[in-house]
Amino acid sequence: MRIIAGDRRGLRFEAVKGMNTRPSTDKVREALFNALGQYFDGGNSLDLFAGSGALSFEGLSRGIDHAIFCDRDFKAIQTIKENAKQLRLETYSEIHKIDYQQALKHVSRKGLQFRLIYLDPPYKNDYLEKIVEEILTLNLLAEDGQIVVEHGPEVDMKQQYGKLVCRYNRTYSISTIKIYEFED
Repeated sequence: MRIIAGDRRGLRFEAVKGMNTRPSTDKVREALFNALGQYFDGGNSLDLFAGSGALSFEGLSRGIDHAIFCDRDFKAIQTIKENAKQLRLETYSEIHKIDYQQALKHVSRKGLQFRLIYLDPPYKNDYLEKIVEEILTLNLLAEDGQIVVEHGPEVDMKQQYGKLVCRYNRTYSISTIKIYEFED
């Protein structure tokens, strides 16, 4: 795997070994970041199912200031730590071995808000809508923030959650990408 754009462009990093994670392909990440905007002017990101950290590392390379990586899998956490070191992004990375529920409570207690929140859980789940609603309840998404959801074909999510609307919805092979943001 490699970083597609930004100040770490072309640098390689590792996927998590084994069958427990499904990394976003270069093609999907490129399409996603083309839709989000090529580069960012700061802000924080939260990756609740980080896996290898690919999405957050790409965001950091493109100008996000700080990324919080969360995953409950030990191999994933070890891979993220190794990738952060390899990409020279350790000082911009905060890595936690916790599940998404603990992560949401943790960042809420800290009073943080995020410009980007990535939700790329294992496919065949039924809790994505619950997570989006919890993010809104805890006021974790910045006013100009976006929630990126990657899911399999069996998941059906709403187009709108209050003032949060889906503005991007594309399918790439078995991966569907949705981007939610607050309506103007």
